[in-house]
Amino acid sequence: MHCALGLPTPYFLKYKILMMRIALFGTSADPPTAGHQMIMGWLSQNFERVAVWAANNPFKVQFTPLEHRAAMLKLLIDDIDAIKRNITLEQELSSFRTIETLEKAKNNWGENTDFFVVVGSDLLAQLPQWYRIEDLLQQAQLLVVPRPGYVINESKVDKIKQLGGKIAIANLTGLDVSSTEYRENGDYEALTPPVVDYIHQKKLYSNTQIG
Repeated sequence: MHCALGLPTPYFLKYKILMMRIALFGTSADPPTAGHQMIMGWLSQNFERVAVWAANNPFKVQFTPLEHRAAMLKLLIDDIDAIKRNITLEQELSSFRTIETLEKAKNNWGENTDFFVVVGSDLLAQLPQWYRIEDLLQQAQLLVVPRPGYVINESKVDKIKQLGGKIAIANLTGLDVSSTEYRENGDYEALTPPVVDYIHQKKLYSNTQIG
């Protein structure tokens, strides 16, 4: 059975108590939104460490160079309450292939770590197509963050289980905002003020009007 992941529970207190739990949160962040920031804040309350990076998703078209997307993610992290500074930008983890990201993470933090790969529910149907997905799911647990408009149904969960994966569902729902909505409709309210300022300064998304 899959489980909902909230604040630390007796299960997690008993399970490998000496193991550090790290959330691996890679995202296209094109641009990063207030929704991404909300997820990072929630992860920081549920994991000892949250590693974040801007990724080039081979299933998507990226509109902005990786360096700018990483810089905007850093602005989101810096804008989160100082008490949640277990969130760090780990851009060196970025890879087209998540299994390679996991291997880098193991080199950084060692084998004595529980890794959770964080994905939005919009990616559940795509996951079986990922490179070496069976190997990935044997070495890390999948944490799915519900997104508005993307239902997590049993058939999608069962496909992950059939691949040998352990799956947890985060007990939050992401904000109803998206990078795509911003790029297509100029929904600047989806972004945080520091990211809006950065986009202005660097003249990014020139076909999108802000404000």
